[in-house]
Amino acid sequence: MIALKEDVPGYAAQFERRMSAGEPAWLRELRAGAMRSFSTLGFPTTHHEDWKYTNVSPVATTPFGEGPAAWPAAAPPAGPAAWPVNARLVFVNGHLSRELSAVRGLPAGVAVQSLAEAVRNGSTVLESHLGRHAGYSEQAFVALNTALAVDGAVVTIDSGVVLEQPVVLVYLTSPAGGPAASYPRTLVLAGRESRASVVEIYSGPDDSAYFTNAVTELVVREGAAVDHYRVQLEGRQAYHVATVQGVQDRAGILASHNFSFGAALARHDINSVLDAEGAECSLNGLYLAGGSQHVDNHTLLDHAKPNCASRELYKGILGGHGTGVFNGKIVVRQDAQKTNAIQSNKNLLLSRDAVINTKPQLEIFADDVRCTHGATVGQLDREALFYLRSRGIPVRDSRDLLTRAFAAELLDAIRWQPLRETLETELHRRLSQMVEAAAK
Repeated sequence: MIALKEDVPGYAAQFERRMSAGEPAWLRELRAGAMRSFSTLGFPTTHHEDWKYTNVSPVATTPFGEGPAAWPAAAPPAGPAAWPVNARLVFVNGHLSRELSAVRGLPAGVAVQSLAEAVRNGSTVLESHLGRHAGYSEQAFVALNTALAVDGAVVTIDSGVVLEQPVVLVYLTSPAGGPAASYPRTLVLAGRESRASVVEIYSGPDDSAYFTNAVTELVVREGAAVDHYRVQLEGRQAYHVATVQGVQDRAGILASHNFSFGAALARHDINSVLDAEGAECSLNGLYLAGGSQHVDNHTLLDHAKPNCASRELYKGILGGHGTGVFNGKIVVRQDAQKTNAIQSNKNLLLSRDAVINTKPQLEIFADDVRCTHGATVGQLDREALFYLRSRGIPVRDSRDLLTRAFAAELLDAIRWQPLRETLETELHRRLSQMVEAAAK
């Protein structure tokens, strides 16, 4: 029995249930090691530098239970959970829903399965990669996910395979009798010279508090290219904490697109290690915070080898009493000569009470590099607003047009039309609410 540092009922019992689930020895050892780390670390506080502006005490003090493993039959989910794609896995409260999922017509060399199924089938990929990239020794939420994850998605693409349609992974929280927690786990392994897109979507009810703690590991082999889309549309009372860890081989290309529109409190750690020459990484992010929402984005690009390139653009739109955090770090190690890295964070404040704390960072230990970084914080351009109003466009519509134009650059980067249209609609709905509130 592992003694927990945090005096929160439920975690120890959940851990014991995981350990008694008849899993292989390597997974039991992984879970036990992660739980030991969590018992030592405890939940982070605002005294931790990386959590200085984000208070997770509501998560730490709420006794989250486990939600039902099925979606209510009377109210089937729509939207992404019903998209007609060849590979769609839908999870309800952390459990695979076979009724809502569909995997068919995939090309040879592509496997899309649930984590629980992969464990039962004795997948060798899991033992080699699960928990090996997203470290849990210093990250409490990664440790908690590793110890308690019930299910998730495992996507493997063999060498040379091109996947035309994206793999869609939908993680839903259904209405439950009390606060519920889920621990989605995703592993994507893109083989040499392969091409694939993976879409993760998180959503849940507006009228109940719940906690989603998600971890994704992305392994991009030599010459492979992966587009990874992460869409957070959680309910207004939800808590969402997520870690994405990429590892890129020689000439491996990773494009990460992170959209955060929902949740009362959201924290995203998006990281990648450029671990061989010629690797390229793009980090794109768009985040909204209205009302009393709080959204925190921490990114880390680790240039470990020479001749690699990275581009990062994160934009935030904040209104009401919304608060935001952006902490982006680019590390260029001593041997990573010829690094080319650009980082930018731009923020638009729609109210006087909105707050953004932004901190772009460069840590450079090489001398032959080209790196830039910067951040901007501002309001809508008054001249542009006046121009639109002088053409007869009402003030509310003018503000809406300019705000949507600010976000358009990141939406235009989405290659898959159904996802782009869904996000455009959702963005328009939420921005209309924020602009209307700002005009009052």
